Amino acid sequence: MPTDRAAQVLAHALDAAPTLGAGRLICIDGPAGAGKTTLAASLVGLTGAQVLHADELLEGWGGLPHLGATIEAVLRPLAAGQPSQWRRWDWHADGWAETHPITPAPVLVIDGVGSGAAAYDDLITTLVWVEAPPEVRRTRALARDGDDFAPHWEQWAADEAELHTRERTRERADLVYSTNA
Repeated sequence: MPTDRAAQVLAHALDAAPTLGAGRLICIDGPAGAGKTTLAASLVGLTGAQVLHADELLEGWGGLPHLGATIEAVLRPLAAGQPSQWRRWDWHADGWAETHPITPAPVLVIDGVGSGAAAYDDLITTLVWVEAPPEVRRTRALARDGDDFAPHWEQWAADEAELHTRERTRERADLVYSTNA
């Protein structure tokens, strides 16, 4: 199923005019544990596209409100056809780590909570919303991140719900997918 959905997402993006300079930007947003990274991996498998994971751009557990500005700062040079860079958040060291270059490309995929911010809606070719029932998402997220995520789950869920409501992310999405198992 993820490959079928990835093909739909790619077709939607390729049917649209470029929005990120000469390239296309696919943002895969939705709550934690919904299946965003699985869909992104399928897209990379189809296209070889570069993927940025929004959780690597967050300034720790409280960084969600500032994520849109961080991503926008990475995207604007790319939209002008220029190289850019992004800095990785080291969750274990609780601080910023190395910087990574990124160059304009035919397709860039950003996945993660808050990846589809309205601030750079003009650069998004295809906005995808992925959702799942809360109990499924929690089980997936804790299986993936274990003890590191468990003490933060409730606050994170509240923060992401507030962000998605404010940004109207699901309503702005071009494609909406639900996952259950």
